[in-house]
Amino acid sequence: MAVIDMNKYFHSVVLEEEKCKGCTHCMRKCPMEAIRVRDKRAIIIKERCIDCGECIIVCPYHAQNAITDDLSRLQDFEMNIAILSTTMYGQFTDNIDMNKVYQGIKNMGFDYVYDEGIAADISSIILRNIIEKEKIPKPIISSMCPAILRIIQVRFPTLLKNIVNIESPMEIAARLAKREIMKKNNIKEDNIGVFYLTPCPAKVTSIKQPIGIEKSELTGAISIKKIYGDIVSNTKHITDYDKFNKGSHLGIGWSSVGGQSKAIGIKNYISADGIDNVIDVLEEIELGKLNNIDFFEGYACIGGCVGGPLNVENPFIASSRIRKISNNEEYKSKVKDSYAMDLYKTKAVCWTNELKPKEIMQLDDDFETAVKKIEKLKYILDILPGLDCGSCGAPSCRALAEDIVRGYANIYDCMFMNDNNNDNEGG
Repeated sequence: MAVIDMNKYFHSVVLEEEKCKGCTHCMRKCPMEAIRVRDKRAIIIKERCIDCGECIIVCPYHAQNAITDDLSRLQDFEMNIAILSTTMYGQFTDNIDMNKVYQGIKNMGFDYVYDEGIAADISSIILRNIIEKEKIPKPIISSMCPAILRIIQVRFPTLLKNIVNIESPMEIAARLAKREIMKKNNIKEDNIGVFYLTPCPAKVTSIKQPIGIEKSELTGAISIKKIYGDIVSNTKHITDYDKFNKGSHLGIGWSSVGGQSKAIGIKNYISADGIDNVIDVLEEIELGKLNNIDFFEGYACIGGCVGGPLNVENPFIASSRIRKISNNEEYKSKVKDSYAMDLYKTKAVCWTNELKPKEIMQLDDDFETAVKKIEKLKYILDILPGLDCGSCGAPSCRALAEDIVRGYANIYDCMFMNDNNNDNEGG
């Protein structure tokens, strides 16, 4: 049984060494330069990794994976709640009744199933009011994607003040579902397990290492990919099923890029997917070039959460299905504005902790030593060829220079320096 050790710094993304062939695909695609290849094996630098899952998507040998919980964890609790990601709607064809899917999931051992789309409807109302009435630096940045929040903490700390301080729909859904179950069943909070059926590893990490809150409302996360086969099997044989409460067409649309802005009902926004694209936009925001924009929603995954590596369906097909639903106004929101705003005004769905900048890796704790190492890094960088070819096992010449300064690599790891028999190692 996969049980996550909460006493250590947690990363959902892990490497299965026996499967790794040292092909460097992951190293070249990692947006945080968190992967090296040494002795034909990839190594993840934990301090740099943001659990975006890009390495899982590109690895041809399936050596990169994500740690998530198993269904066996349900045995630990008296009652269990499944929080269903809105991406679930994209994983099934149009002719599948989602009530059957929900019942199939419930039959796997859950006592209650809650649609994340309902929480997205709540978030949409709150965001609309914040954008219209509150004085937050523009553009206001969505707090939806935990991988993007970590990038902002590390690379764009001046933009922390732009991030809206409300919890993600995943957390809001967990809080509301848990309160509902406690009230209906007169059961203590500790006896309830709340599990998110997750499309991405970053969400798993955000449960174990919460952003903006002290403790997540969720107990754990189960990969959609891990249980998808069982869901399909259960759904096929279901004849008697409940009619579940679901989010509106706009709430469900949150899982696709542009969905948040559409649900909020604004036109002056930017939406971007893929970490490189998001970073490009954040750089423009940091330079003050986008102060005339009201809202920015960024997703680490291509297409939005539907592109998460723990989904099953092709992200473009899933996105098409989500788009079709989001345009179908038969899915009316049941959330009243007054209810959503009461949650916001009472801070029931707000962050409690200030989001602070994060250092990826300091060269040294001692200031003078760190300065000397920076000078040495610059010297080494000047003599490296600057081709960023990756043949040394680092994603760029700068990354190799930093590795050399830290003592993790040798300048002759660079094939060009080796060929020239250059003895400038380390300056």
